[in-house]
Amino acid sequence: MKRRERMLRGLDQEIRDHIEMATQDNIDRGMSPEEAHYAAVRKFGNVTRVQEDTREVWSFTWFENALQDVRFGLRKLRKSPGFTIVAVLTLALGIGANTAIFHLIDAVRLRSLPVRDPQSLVSLQIKGGNHGFGINAGDESLLTYPLWEQIRDHQTSLSGAFAWESWDFNVGLGAQKKSVIGLWVSGEMFRSLGILPEKGRFLTTEDDRAGCGTPGVVLSYAFWRTQFGSDESIVGQKLIVDSHPIEIIGVAPAKFTGLEIGKAFDIAVPFCSGPALNSKDTNLSRREFFWVLVMGHLKSGVTLAHASAELETLSRGMIEATVPSGYSEDALKTYHDFRLTTLPAGGGISNLRQSYSASLWLLLGITGLVLLIACANIANLMLVRSSVRGREMAVRLALGASYWRLATQMITESLLLAGTGAALGLVLAKVFSHTLISLIRTEGDRLQLDLSLDWRVLLFVSAVAITTSVVFGLAPAFESLRKEPVDALKSGGPKTGSRQSHAFQRVLVVSQIAISLVLLVGAFLFVLSFWNLTKVDPGFRQDGVLIAYMGFDKMGVTPEHYDDTARQLLAQIRSIPLVESAATSTHLPFNGSWTSGVDVGGVQGQSKFSWVSPGYLRTLQIPLAAGRDFNDRDTATSPRVAIVSQSFVHKFLGAHDPIGKVIRTAPEPDYPAAVYEIIGVAKDTKYTGLREETPPAEAYAPSTQFPAPGPDTAVLIRSSAPLSAVSAAVRDKVTSASSEIDIEFVVLKKSIEDRMIRERLLALLSGSFGFLALILAMIGLYGVISYIVTLRRAEIGIRMALGASRKNIVTIVLGQTLSLTFLGIAVGALLAPLATRGAAALLYGIRPQDPFTLVAASVFLGSVALCASVIPARRATLVDPMIALRYE
Repeated sequence: MKRRERMLRGLDQEIRDHIEMATQDNIDRGMSPEEAHYAAVRKFGNVTRVQEDTREVWSFTWFENALQDVRFGLRKLRKSPGFTIVAVLTLALGIGANTAIFHLIDAVRLRSLPVRDPQSLVSLQIKGGNHGFGINAGDESLLTYPLWEQIRDHQTSLSGAFAWESWDFNVGLGAQKKSVIGLWVSGEMFRSLGILPEKGRFLTTEDDRAGCGTPGVVLSYAFWRTQFGSDESIVGQKLIVDSHPIEIIGVAPAKFTGLEIGKAFDIAVPFCSGPALNSKDTNLSRREFFWVLVMGHLKSGVTLAHASAELETLSRGMIEATVPSGYSEDALKTYHDFRLTTLPAGGGISNLRQSYSASLWLLLGITGLVLLIACANIANLMLVRSSVRGREMAVRLALGASYWRLATQMITESLLLAGTGAALGLVLAKVFSHTLISLIRTEGDRLQLDLSLDWRVLLFVSAVAITTSVVFGLAPAFESLRKEPVDALKSGGPKTGSRQSHAFQRVLVVSQIAISLVLLVGAFLFVLSFWNLTKVDPGFRQDGVLIAYMGFDKMGVTPEHYDDTARQLLAQIRSIPLVESAATSTHLPFNGSWTSGVDVGGVQGQSKFSWVSPGYLRTLQIPLAAGRDFNDRDTATSPRVAIVSQSFVHKFLGAHDPIGKVIRTAPEPDYPAAVYEIIGVAKDTKYTGLREETPPAEAYAPSTQFPAPGPDTAVLIRSSAPLSAVSAAVRDKVTSASSEIDIEFVVLKKSIEDRMIRERLLALLSGSFGFLALILAMIGLYGVISYIVTLRRAEIGIRMALGASRKNIVTIVLGQTLSLTFLGIAVGALLAPLATRGAAALLYGIRPQDPFTLVAASVFLGSVALCASVIPARRATLVDPMIALRYE
């Protein structure tokens, strides 16, 4: 700045010196000093123009103009604090909501993992999924451990292929014991990912060898910081994992939270530690248990298509080498047809993408429409300001300012508003983002997302701020500059205004109403959809049911006594006074399934199977349509019996009486072929979720006849007492029997409600944004009607002086409101079916083009619009004709 001032002073001095020299030459020629100076200045030309041309050559003009525009814009905004505050807050809400949704999209979908060369990271999966074959610990992208070993030993397209899986571990002992999220990892994982430890070292291939025992555990940075207070001497200390002390060998860096988006890990242990931590069931040799994820980096020069082709070629041999035993011929054909392929995995894996990706993009569209309405409101406000500033613009034009120069000034003011709103919007976005995560998070899902700002979020905010400033800045600029300066400079002028003077404002209001109707229709649809889901009858009574998951593997119980131990625990729970009924089940509503091939009188197919104790139907209050319930006489040595669902009867027996019919199951690992006699028919229940249209065929068998008992059980407990008191009583009773029993409680109704989080989120946010859009649109309508009333004060005064009644004036104002509202509703009614067409998959029990919803939203919007025009209409009736006509 100082250098620039010196240059300007030097320019002024040079011009003065030039004129003085010319003046002296003229004096030497015989001119008087006055004549000589005048002639020198006249010969030199316009000094100011020369200065401006020189500064343009120096490239200072644009910078000076920008600084002048900013300073002038700040002064004008400071002189209108009401307008500035309303505009900034409106923009902050709109930009903040958009940024919050985009922030989540960025965290869930767009970001790459903080690992070496994430673009070359791929996931290995069975093409088309495993079709529910075998036992699945999660989705159908999982592989068995024996398959992973085949891939590790035979593939050549990947560098550093590795396997991993998320798992729940218990750390600590006694009262200090807590559940943490852990990772089973192969020794190649950390080296392949190319990350460096914060402390110590990572697990290696030398650590992950058969019979390794417990070579070490790696902590996440967050776990080290929160549980060990960032202890610098952490390496070498012991951590109790599933009652086994394991040496801590390293700490992961802060940025690496795992490979699953939204689920940060706490500890990592090698696969080979499975037998040492749980000798009963290691899963490493099981060929039917799909539970591990396999990834790797493409080698340099190898494409995704080439890697997939190689894997497909090798698949036949790898599949043949890992065929599980005990399955039927038809089931094994499914396994033999499996082929492996590669998919991009640079962004990690995430169930959030499948569950919320479409919802988040939809919400981003909704918030974008809200922002458009907000921009229209601010444009209306700026149009009013521009009409007030018409005389100022006319004076500046008369003094030589160009139209472009004035337009730049108004756009600069818009940028100042948008920039301030964007800055405040970033702060609000942080709050909104954390609020959204709290709405998605459940008790059983400790959702964690990296919400730090990155270049995508900042670019998005900048783009939104610039776009919005152009949207609400250009229109007022053109509107004010198209007026003739001579009209604005007149001391008097028509006060009634013309239709053209506020035509653009009418267009903005109609657009606001149309967009508001689209958002209201969407809000009504999602709220009704959520309401429909809450009213779905699952076929059982979910209120007052507590689920207790209990594991007794650390008690040293032998496999032959698993069933006896589970029945003893059930008897202990039933003896608690607060418990009205209790029962065990191998599979719970909406939480896992076992499908078996069955043959009923020559009709073959598949059926869901659950093994339950007597009292299961009573505990869930599932009506028994025919036959009898299980009782204590249904033992492991008695004839096998089953209760089937109504869908089972319809699928396999049709109109035949099911009682006494025989079910033959197909052989599967740990589940040998068996014959069950049908003794009862139960009412259908939803099995996979509330959205399930047709319940599957389902069969219940006595828990005493379960062929594969394990060291755990799930107990359903019904009570009319507060479930918190019931859980405390059950915990006391169980721990008094043995302190080695792990127990965890889940409220059945809460777990079912957690499955409706997406629907609840859409209903809540679409409803909130719809309401916000309605408020903004009504503010815009109110502002325009008030402005029009102000412009037509003289006209209203004349009408009243000529005998118009207050009712006539109200009719005129309301007529304008209704015309704008009806036009907006008509446009919105055309857009709403197009806008909601893509939401069909997210709705339940209602169509996107539901006519009732459109009519209801239109009536509601029209009613609110009329209410918004009441105050301007009343104000119009209070106009004093004498005062209004005094200015004419």
